[in-house]
Amino acid sequence: MLEAKGKTYYIIGTAHISQKSVDEVEQLIEQIQPDSVCVELCEMRYKAMTDNNQWKNLDIFQIIRQGKTLFLLANLALSSFQKKMGEKLGVKPGAEMKIAIEKAEKIDAELVLADRNVQATLKRTWRNIPFLKKITVLGGLFESFFADEELSEEELEKMKEKDQVSSIMKEFAKELPSIQEPLIDERDRYLMASIEKAKGPKIVAVVGAGHVEGMTSYFGKDIDLEELTVIPPPSKWLGLLKWIIPTLVLLAFSYGYFKYEDSTLVDMLQAWILPNAIFAALLTLLAGGKVLSIITAFFASPVTSLNPMLGAGMVVGLVEAWLRKPKVEDFERVNDDVKDIKGVYRNPVTRVLLVTVASTLGSALGAFIGISWLATFFA
Repeated sequence: MLEAKGKTYYIIGTAHISQKSVDEVEQLIEQIQPDSVCVELCEMRYKAMTDNNQWKNLDIFQIIRQGKTLFLLANLALSSFQKKMGEKLGVKPGAEMKIAIEKAEKIDAELVLADRNVQATLKRTWRNIPFLKKITVLGGLFESFFADEELSEEELEKMKEKDQVSSIMKEFAKELPSIQEPLIDERDRYLMASIEKAKGPKIVAVVGAGHVEGMTSYFGKDIDLEELTVIPPPSKWLGLLKWIIPTLVLLAFSYGYFKYEDSTLVDMLQAWILPNAIFAALLTLLAGGKVLSIITAFFASPVTSLNPMLGAGMVVGLVEAWLRKPKVEDFERVNDDVKDIKGVYRNPVTRVLLVTVASTLGSALGAFIGISWLATFFA
């Protein structure tokens, strides 16, 4: 409990997949009868939790064109983990947030969505991850769909007392210290500032237990919420690099054409085309892409890698979406299908997302190898 300026803040730290947490939230709100109830949700996550038509209204083609595929897949990976744990523990993920929302409506308290927009969090975090580490992160994202380890009764009991999502975030931050600030510290500041702005003398805040210590350390401090939601523009060097690399590759081909024999130019073209084509097609195949998508990845990647405005993943993803033509019922089943890898592969929506991200990763890997190979001609 925190007090300041005539307000009392009751902050309850929960485990996101624990019946005990659900009961504690319900009892506290009934007991306190607060003026405001704050929950660790942003507008987007709130809609995902309460809007049954969310997936039905999704335009998969627009998601691919706007480059939001990875963001959506990351959300699904987290949802998949929570659903698996929830099934093992017998509690629906986010049940404590739902009960807080219901109780707030019942007592006519103001509901405050206290968390930062999840897109801002993920984008600010992604910007802080070094390039090569991003490949590791993407690999972990795919792996999370396959993971389904068996847990002992003792381990399950421990999980009921622990905020698993926050624990994973902290472990992730240990592996990649550069993301500690945007993924954890900034959210702690944002949550605390949002809660302090809530109306009324009595305020109940429902957050993951892993946030409580960090949040309360910022209590009473001046925090600029707007600054925390700004998505920093890409580095100027990164923007230039997108043009510099294709330019250097094309200059290398031109140099090879005028300087060497035709056979050397052919070798240089092979050095660029083969790794781009093979890795993009291979990862598209592993993601379960249609034959035409695999062929598209093979032929598109060497070209799109030279075009800063167009990625192989966008082209391949649109082809895959056109071929699979996800139906309304496929979108409605997404939340259930992400619980296991069979469901992820079976559902046309998630298959399209996987293929899009996989072909992007394959193309990037192929381009890296292609550039390294080309460099050997000038060594």
